Amino acid sequence: MFTLSQLESFVAVAETLHYGRAAERLSMTQPPLSRRIQLLERELDVELFDRIGRSVRLTAAGRAFLSDARRILGLSEQAALSVRRVPAGEIGTVALGFTASSAHSVLDDIVGGIHTRLPGVDLVLRERVSGRQMEELHSGELDLGLVRPPVPGTGLEHRPLHREALLAAIPAGHPLAAPDRVPHVRDLDGEPFVMYSPAEARYFYEVLVGVFRGAGIAPWYVHHLSQVHTILALVRAGLGLALVPRAAEELGLDGVVLRPVVGVEGEPVELVAAWRANDDSPALHAVRDLVIDLAGRGFA
Repeated sequence: MFTLSQLESFVAVAETLHYGRAAERLSMTQPPLSRRIQLLERELDVELFDRIGRSVRLTAAGRAFLSDARRILGLSEQAALSVRRVPAGEIGTVALGFTASSAHSVLDDIVGGIHTRLPGVDLVLRERVSGRQMEELHSGELDLGLVRPPVPGTGLEHRPLHREALLAAIPAGHPLAAPDRVPHVRDLDGEPFVMYSPAEARYFYEVLVGVFRGAGIAPWYVHHLSQVHTILALVRAGLGLALVPRAAEELGLDGVVLRPVVGVEGEPVELVAAWRANDDSPALHAVRDLVIDLAGRGFA
């Protein structure tokens, strides 16, 4: 089988049509260059050049072989460049899980950052609830997850990314939606309330239960749902009030007024990045570090 050095020599002679100039181009002497061409012709069992004194010209076989030789050399150079980019995490595939609500808060910044700063990474996006993301991180189906805490300690590492406030979602026309009203958490006591599912949205369910317990109130749960946009649709239909993360403002849903709530202080909604502790993928490490860096900048 011919070697890359033989192909390189053949292309140099084919492009200069002169052994001496080709040898200078390759920083070698002419005798070993001639031997490479002879070995290549012997391997191919065909003459590639007609020799005319010190000059040469391509045979029909040589002309046909030249385009293939250039292509093979180009592929070898590309392969060498690509393999050197792997340890730096500049190429590879990363499966990224995210919750529906995180898609409205941080996902666009993360995807845009990866596209700009790691264009060689193939990002596979999968929308999952946090519990399923944990399972798929352990099984290897996901590489990095944007999940709600807590993150089980065994086999996974995590880093806090983002916190946000809760807002009251109020049907337009409801008394609490009046421009001069400032809703208080106690206003939810006994009111019809669209609640998160304790099974499919357990994190948000437990956050809200803690808020209500701390305020000493008991809203009337009329529905239990898992997705913010579905909860807002029921609020718009007038079926009840809700508390949703501030990122819901991005949805811009007509017929729903979003207001800060007195008595629900701070930013109780937390998002973390989670990954397998023993995963040595350079692409994963590069994406993870980029996500953490974006979080430190406030995803702005």
